[in-house]
Amino acid sequence: MIKSAATIDHSRTGGTLLNQKLMPQLLADEAGIEKLGHLIRTYFTLGGHHIQFNVVDRETLRRAQEHPERYKDLIVRVAGYSDYFVDIGKELQDEIISRTEQRSY
Repeated sequence: MIKSAATIDHSRTGGTLLNQKLMPQLLADEAGIEKLGHLIRTYFTLGGHHIQFNVVDRETLRRAQEHPERYKDLIVRVAGYSDYFVDIGKELQDEIISRTEQRSY
């Protein structure tokens, strides 16, 4: 686990949100799940208070835009809430698709 004396100064940031889009491959084995656990614990140890993940790849989201009838059960984190991907507007869909994809820890 990463150890640091630093903490997140919420008075300067107005609060923080760690919003990550992870590739499904990162959680394909126990090592990946363990690394995600370290990431989460470290974030909260440093004073973080809100974290959200989308575990989906860009190609799946693009396919959901093209064929929404096939992806009615696809739920994504937006910003503090979850919603069905096919029910949100295209502008917000595109914003979610454009978020950084984390391919490694």
